[in-house]
Amino acid sequence: MGLHFPYGHVDSTLRDLAGQAEGFGRSALGGLNGDVYCVTTLNDDGPGSLRDGCRKGEPLWIIFEVSGTIELSSYLSVSSCKTIDGRGQRIKLTGKGGLRLKECQHVIICNLILQGGRGNDVDAIQIKPKSQHIWIDRCTLSDYADGLIDITRESTDITVSRCHFVNHNKTMLIGGDASNTGDRCIRVTVHHCFFDGTRQRHPRVRFGKVHLYNNYMRDWGIYAVCASVESEIFSECNIYEAGHKKVAFKYLNEKV
Repeated sequence: MGLHFPYGHVDSTLRDLAGQAEGFGRSALGGLNGDVYCVTTLNDDGPGSLRDGCRKGEPLWIIFEVSGTIELSSYLSVSSCKTIDGRGQRIKLTGKGGLRLKECQHVIICNLILQGGRGNDVDAIQIKPKSQHIWIDRCTLSDYADGLIDITRESTDITVSRCHFVNHNKTMLIGGDASNTGDRCIRVTVHHCFFDGTRQRHPRVRFGKVHLYNNYMRDWGIYAVCASVESEIFSECNIYEAGHKKVAFKYLNEKV
């Protein structure tokens, strides 16, 4: 039958990626209806940079004509209707920030490496507040100062798929704190991801509805999945391979 790759039928094209998401983020269109923007420099800012494309107000399908590392001087804010498409190149983001999706919708992030970000409260991908229709696909995330993916403050309809999480503590947070009851709207799908020795939060959930399926969680340091205040987690066809720590599921009692 031969080797089958996910989305192999669309990876030979560009915009056919849009609409391929499964789960709650399946409506994410990214920059489907916009022009193609070519990243031509690894500079943090300026003409032809990733930051310059992400800040523009119109829909854009962002591709890369270069490979290498982009050293961020601060969070890189992604505006609505953007696809950051790293297919065909090796793009690593590091430095003093990650990607920030603030009050935006219809964003697709594909085939990026986010590694080694430092600074106060620096997440690799921070989704808050009130962002929706987001798809994060085939990214590798590791070794950030705070979280790898944080989804909080009424952000919803999000899919995280086929990502590799490694060398990190607080991996994925869904729902910010027990006082933010607006997070009851959160819906997230996480599928075909590899949590590779990360310590905890695969994910940690407050309030939200989360569907986990076909993920592989190995050798966590504290627990695999944590549910707390009013959360709903459907775990389906996942592999939980414990190492020294045997607690796969943990419940924390928090008051609203």
